[in-house]
Amino acid sequence: MNTNSTYTYQQIAQAIEHLTTNFRDQPSLSELAEKANLSEFHFQRLFTEWAGVSPKKFGQYLTLEHAKTRLRTGAPLTDAAHDAGLSGTGRLHDLFVSIEGVTPGQFKQLGSGLTLSYGLFDSPFGPYVLGAINATSVADKIALLHFLSDGDEPEMIVKTAWPEVALRYEPASVQSLANQIFPATNVALNTKPAQQLPILLRGSAFQLKVWEALLKIPEGQLASYDQIAEAIGQPTASRAVGTAIGSNPVGYLIPCHRVIKKTGLFGGYRWGVERKQAMLGWEAARVEK
Repeated sequence: MNTNSTYTYQQIAQAIEHLTTNFRDQPSLSELAEKANLSEFHFQRLFTEWAGVSPKKFGQYLTLEHAKTRLRTGAPLTDAAHDAGLSGTGRLHDLFVSIEGVTPGQFKQLGSGLTLSYGLFDSPFGPYVLGAINATSVADKIALLHFLSDGDEPEMIVKTAWPEVALRYEPASVQSLANQIFPATNVALNTKPAQQLPILLRGSAFQLKVWEALLKIPEGQLASYDQIAEAIGQPTASRAVGTAIGSNPVGYLIPCHRVIKKTGLFGGYRWGVERKQAMLGWEAARVEK
């Protein structure tokens, strides 16, 4: 992992936490720089390089009113899929992810001898562990993308997610996938991967429906838990939808961070509220640009 990039995100995250907690008071540049333990000049430059916009502009993306507007103006999930020319679920709105979904029972029928190679990498949102299934019947499919917090044990995270498969710490074997998910520079983040990123999702039939629905939320848009429940044909299951979203095994690529409360509040996130806020503001800046 690139420790400098990780430290950069940690500094940015501290400022974002202060910005989102106190956005009504419009924190000054000096306040935010102090939270990041940087001079105003270096903080402004670092933040703008990371987000593509100024701290003040980024803060506007994280306000309650902005979130409510995104919820109101976002296209219905079914329309979003149709407009992209998709015949069904299973592909991301911008067509750079393809998925295969299996239930636990179906997974057992895929055969024994499966191996999961994994490695630790860095991203604009901190370090993460990436795992991919390698086998003749299931070739090089991303099976896990888990953002790391202090104290996390990557091997235990991978074992818990995929207890049946043989594990190998082989960063080199998944490096090419990592390079496509988060290219080396923020400039390159405006480009799409050279080829589709294959993902293997294992869950209950209900979970798979929810995760597939998340794939239809375009970058820069938001959906509520209620909207996801309606999209899968179970409008009264918003609570169960929230539970399924919270167990999403592939962060960022399966964009559970784009689901918020219908009130416009961001709500929780499996990998930390600050990281969710960072993702939403970062994507909003990309779309506007």
